[in-house]
Amino acid sequence: MIAIRTRILAPTLALLILGSLTLALLVLRDSHREIEEVYDAQLVQGARLLQGMLQLQRPEQTDWSRLGSALDGALNRSGEGILIHPYEINLAFQVWSQDGRLLIRSEDAPQLAEPPRPGIHEFILDGQDWCGVLLVDNVQGLHIWVGERDDLRQDLIQMIVQHALFPLLVGLPLLALVIWAMLGWGLDPLQRLARQVRARPVDSLEPLAVGPLPPELEPMRTALDRLLAQLRALFERERRFIADAAHELRTPLAILDIHVRNARQAASAAERAEALDFLQQGVSRATRIASQLLTMARLEPSTRPHHPLDLTALVREELAELAPLALRRDVELALDGDEALPLLGDPASVAIMLQNLISNALTFAPAGSEVCVRLRRSDDAEVILQVLDEGPGVSEAVLGRLCDRFYSEGNPGGAGLGLSIVEMISRRLGGALHFSNRHQKGLCVELRFPAFPD
Repeated sequence: MIAIRTRILAPTLALLILGSLTLALLVLRDSHREIEEVYDAQLVQGARLLQGMLQLQRPEQTDWSRLGSALDGALNRSGEGILIHPYEINLAFQVWSQDGRLLIRSEDAPQLAEPPRPGIHEFILDGQDWCGVLLVDNVQGLHIWVGERDDLRQDLIQMIVQHALFPLLVGLPLLALVIWAMLGWGLDPLQRLARQVRARPVDSLEPLAVGPLPPELEPMRTALDRLLAQLRALFERERRFIADAAHELRTPLAILDIHVRNARQAASAAERAEALDFLQQGVSRATRIASQLLTMARLEPSTRPHHPLDLTALVREELAELAPLALRRDVELALDGDEALPLLGDPASVAIMLQNLISNALTFAPAGSEVCVRLRRSDDAEVILQVLDEGPGVSEAVLGRLCDRFYSEGNPGGAGLGLSIVEMISRRLGGALHFSNRHQKGLCVELRFPAFPD
C-alpha cells in the first residue's frame, strides 16, 4: 500500500508542475505576441519621428546625404554620447520621393527596388527576415520606411521571455520542497499516532494517549479506544466466565464422583438406588449451572438488534410453555392483563427473562397456590410487568442479594444465576428490576420498561 504522504504529494506535485508549465506556455505565447506588438509600435513611432523631422525642411533644399549620415549614426548607435539599451534594435530607414526616387537610406537597410505597401509588413530579402512599416507623407510627397531585422528581434524577445521564465523554473523545485515539508508537518499527528500504536505491547488494551489530535483524527482515536474497551470487556467476561464455571462446577462434579463411588460400593440394591438418585440430582444441578452459564455468556456480549414486540403475547406464550411444569407442581398460572403492550427488545432475550422469572416463582410456590403475571401501563406510559407468587418470601436482608451471581436462597438445587440473567436482560432493555414481599405472603418481582410508541 502506498504511503499517505506519497498519495498526496505525488498528485499535488504533478498538478503543480503541469499547471505551472501550462501557465508558462500560455504566458510565453501571450508575452511573445505582446512584445511583437510593442516593437511594431516602436517602428511606427520611429517612422512618425522621422516624418516630423523631414517636415522641418523643404525637400528641394535638404542635404539628403548629410541628413542620412546623421540619422544612420544615431539609429545605429555610432554617434557620440548615445545612450545604449540592451533591448533596443538597430533601425534601418529609407525615404523615397513621390516619383519613387530614393532620397536617403541607412547603411544596413535592405536594397528595395521600390517602396513596399503602406503599413506594417514582413518580407524576406537576400536570405534575411525583415519587419518594417511604410508611412506616406502626402504633404511633402515622401514615402518613409523604417524597419528592423526580424531575427534580431526574435533573439531579443527570446531573451526577455527567458528572463521572465527564470523565476518560475527556479521557484518550482523550491515550492516542491516547501510543499513536502508542510505536508510532513500536517501528517505529523497521524505519524505520531501510528508510532505509538506500533510501539504498544502486543497484549496492551489500555486507551491511546497521544495528546491533542486534529479533528480529522479524533474519531479514529475514539473508535480505537472504544474497540480496546470492548476487547477489555470481552476478555473480562471470558475470564469471569471461566472462573465462574471452574468455581461452580468443581463441587457438583466432585459430588457426582462421590455418588458414583457410592453406587459402585453399595452393599444392597436400596443403597445403590439411593446413590443413583443422588447422582441424577447432581447431574441435573450441574446441567442447570452449565446451561445458565452459557446463557449468561451468550447474553453478555450480545449485539442483537431490538425490534418492536408485543409483551403480552410473549407472556402468554411462555405461560403456555411452562404450564406442564406448573401442573406437575400443582400450581396455577394466571395472566392479569389483556392489553397489547408494545416493547422494544430482542424476543429471544425477553423469552429467557420470562422463563427465569416464572420458573423461579414456580420453584417457591407451594402446591395449590397461584403464580400470577400482571401486565399494565403506568400513568407515565411505562410498561410494568409483575410476577407474584404465594411462597414464603424472603427476608429484608436477602432482598438486595437476589441478583448476585451464584446466590440461591432456599433452593439448594438452583444455580443462583436465574435472577442475575433477568437483571442483565432488563438492564439491556432499559428497564429497572425491583423485589418486594407481598402484604399477604409471597414475593413480588416487578420490572418497569420504557414504553414503545404504538
